[in-house]
Amino acid sequence: MPAVSKGDGMRGLAVFISDIRNCKSKEAEIKRINKELANIRSKFKGDKALDGYSKKKYVCKLLFIFLLGHDIDFGHMEAVNLLSSNRYTEKQIGYLFISVLVNSNSELIRLINNAIKNDLASRNPTFMGLALHCIANVGSREMAEAFAGEIPKILVAGDAVDSVKQSAALCLLRLYRASPGLVPMGDWTSRVVHLLNDQHLGVVTAATSLITTLAQKNPEEFKTSVSLAVSRLSRIVTSASTDLQDYTYYFVPAPWLSVKLLRLLQCYPPPEDPAVRGRLTECLETVLNKAQEPPKSKKVQHSNAKNAVLFEAISLIIHHDSEPNLLVRACNQLGQFLQHRETNLRYLALESMCTLASSEFSHEAVKTHIETVINALKTERDVSVRQRAVDLLYAMCDRSNAQQIVAEMLSYLETADYSIREEIVLKVAILAEKYAVDYTWYVDTILNLIRIAGDYVSEEVWYRVIQIVINRDDVQGYAAKTVFEALQAPACHENLVKVGGYILGEFGNLIAGDPRSSPLIQFNLLHSKFHLCSVPTRALLLSTYIKFVNLFPEVKSTIQDVLRSDSQLKNADVELQQRAVEYLRLSTVASTDILATVLEEMPPFPERESSILAKLKKKKGPNTVTDLEEAKRERSADVNGGPEPAPASAVVGALLLGGLVPERQDRQSTGLFENSVFSVTACAKNEAVRPSSTPSPSADLLGLGAAPPAPAGPPPSSGGLLVDVFSDSPSAAAPLAPGSEDNFARFVCKNNGVLFENQLLQIGLKSEFRQNLGRMFVFYGNKTSTQFLNFTPTLICSDDLQTNLSLQTKPVDPTVDGGAQVQQVVNIECVSDFTEAPVLNIQFRYGGTFQNVSVKLPITLNKFFQPTEMASQDFFQRWKQLSSPQQEVQNIFKAKHPMDTEITKAKIIGFGSALLEDVDPNPANFVGAGIIHTRTTQIGCLLRLEPNLQAQMYRLTLRTSKEAVSQRLCALLSEQF
Repeated sequence: MPAVSKGDGMRGLAVFISDIRNCKSKEAEIKRINKELANIRSKFKGDKALDGYSKKKYVCKLLFIFLLGHDIDFGHMEAVNLLSSNRYTEKQIGYLFISVLVNSNSELIRLINNAIKNDLASRNPTFMGLALHCIANVGSREMAEAFAGEIPKILVAGDAVDSVKQSAALCLLRLYRASPGLVPMGDWTSRVVHLLNDQHLGVVTAATSLITTLAQKNPEEFKTSVSLAVSRLSRIVTSASTDLQDYTYYFVPAPWLSVKLLRLLQCYPPPEDPAVRGRLTECLETVLNKAQEPPKSKKVQHSNAKNAVLFEAISLIIHHDSEPNLLVRACNQLGQFLQHRETNLRYLALESMCTLASSEFSHEAVKTHIETVINALKTERDVSVRQRAVDLLYAMCDRSNAQQIVAEMLSYLETADYSIREEIVLKVAILAEKYAVDYTWYVDTILNLIRIAGDYVSEEVWYRVIQIVINRDDVQGYAAKTVFEALQAPACHENLVKVGGYILGEFGNLIAGDPRSSPLIQFNLLHSKFHLCSVPTRALLLSTYIKFVNLFPEVKSTIQDVLRSDSQLKNADVELQQRAVEYLRLSTVASTDILATVLEEMPPFPERESSILAKLKKKKGPNTVTDLEEAKRERSADVNGGPEPAPASAVVGALLLGGLVPERQDRQSTGLFENSVFSVTACAKNEAVRPSSTPSPSADLLGLGAAPPAPAGPPPSSGGLLVDVFSDSPSAAAPLAPGSEDNFARFVCKNNGVLFENQLLQIGLKSEFRQNLGRMFVFYGNKTSTQFLNFTPTLICSDDLQTNLSLQTKPVDPTVDGGAQVQQVVNIECVSDFTEAPVLNIQFRYGGTFQNVSVKLPITLNKFFQPTEMASQDFFQRWKQLSSPQQEVQNIFKAKHPMDTEITKAKIIGFGSALLEDVDPNPANFVGAGIIHTRTTQIGCLLRLEPNLQAQMYRLTLRTSKEAVSQRLCALLSEQF
């Protein structure tokens, strides 16, 4: 071993390490370590004070022993003492020991913090660097509380050296990530941005990391960094490798800094300044151009650095999604990587193209690579790459290539890895439904899907098939024929039996005319699968059997024999036993008419977001390609209307086959059976009719819970149940949609916003009023991907309202494309004062289903208010003039919302009156004045609102020259508080 002088190293440490290495066994090592620990302990406890060198040596030995995996329970104080040394090597070992062994709960943390503060205040760059490194390594909450306010000052200090700035930026980043709430934003934030212009690239790199993390939470504080980042990036990208020699990595100038700057720019939208935006576009074009150049080195480090910058530039292009030329170029560049020999590049290319496929500018360019992606799906060895290929096929799918992509996915599904089969099944089901021009193709696809991967077909998939078949008359016969043929296979998956049982129970009559699928053959085919199925499927088949009793009277006795058998009536499972008992009693006691009513065909289901899509989003997590493709939909409102209201028979029919239709007022008529032997409530109470004895989404085919109540007409009489089912005319206006009254009230004090929204339609308003005239722009948005046909909005006014309010509208296009928006202008004139509001009724057809929506249009008397400024003397003079009982209306009411002064002022101004300051002797009261303008007259109005914060009450007083106007305005304004 070479000699080590006392000034250059620690000979004792070198000897100890050598002894440990020479140990022949674990026992020998432990013996040597224990001997050394005893020696160190005796030295620390000895009377003779140790010099700095000895402390450093023994602390270093303890650190080495700890790194070997042995516990150290002494020596901490000696390490803290080393921090006060003025020698670098001793201070360095002290900080190293503390960083590794001292935890945040240590009793020595206060001493350590004092030593760190002394070093930070010393202005010695070396000591400051050691202290900053220690803070970052420990990174505890206590460290953040102690130093989060000091480090930003060091970072932006003008006299700090580059290495200290660099360490301070990284230290602050570490503390912010550990305890973001303890790092204060202040004046330093505007100064730290300018570090992007620092001459030292190490400082710029550290500052960029810090600013990127801070900008994600506080974008407004750091938005000035965009122009500086673009400027710095431009200088790096356009420089030669020789210009930045210290920061050039295998002929790529400053690749790490370039990547960090590109990530920082992804925190913001495209720059608004044309010059900055143009410079950024030039940078991105240069990066894309360099990717086409021949490599300057064959080493993998060169290609890695070059591609890192390229992929981050493409991520920024995708994030901005505003330059069609760059998006297409990025797509073509990624297309070249799809066949690269490097697996990681192929993976990244597929992942980036998934995001590109969601852009309208690059979708067509992505589609040109479909054959390459399909080939990758078939030939890739790495399962993660194959999964990205599936994601890309899903993202690039549209009506032009849907059948090809679905066929390829089905083909791959037979040999796919088990880990991704369920995801592929969900995607095939979504694509088949979304782009199904011919629903016979959809039925074939889903049945084939169940055949290939039945175990991976979730309940949501077969629920969705049934919903679509029930909602589409044109496919019901084909679906019944197809599932009948599929069930004839010797081995059928249980999910296929469920679909077959449900569809044949509803539409088996459509194929019963063929001798090959007679009622008895259908029953025998289903019953042959009965004993091989689980309890939920058996329960569903029993429901199918009772449906057969209604559809095919000729098999009634056969089915009754099955229901009467001991295996059913005495079944150990209470679910099956209850169904068998109730269904047998229903088939025996109920008359033919009652049986036909109870077991009537299922009504159409309301259209909502597919539960398959919801399941895929949940499986993939947030911010995935699925989220980028699908518009965000609200689930707060139901779809109003439909072909006809659902009668009680439809409700019971839904229960019998495990479905759940929207509750309607017509359900009252289930009282028909209250006095009979068979009670409908028994089914509902025990949920015996569901496919599972536990609560499951099978009750709602979309898996989104029971639909909210739909509007209902008058309850039908029990004697005319079947006649009343068809009494609703599609042209009749629907009752007001749920929640429309609340939305109407919100528009009393505002003119713009969303008036109504459900899963299909969004209605927005933008209006302006001047004196007795107004103009309202009504926007109808189609939230689906399917056209609205026969789209007809109509304004409905009562006779009195037509006399007092003049409305003129222009017709809109009867066809509203998927995702499109149409506008309708309503010209308004107030002829005289009024109290009612017009009703906006919208009728259209969506997917063959008639939709009928009605909402109140927020045209209220206060919209024709013109504010009037008045002095205190004029106000009270006018107030006394309007003192007759017919001219004053007063309302005392409880506050419905928090009593906030500024919000109250805003509502009074939004109501239309002028808010008069310093008029009322009580400064807590609110006083307003204005004039209601009509064609025939002008009506002056004074109002006074007196809040009582202690009682949480208001007293509102309105005085006008007309009693009806006072009452209406008082009623409208009272609802706002």
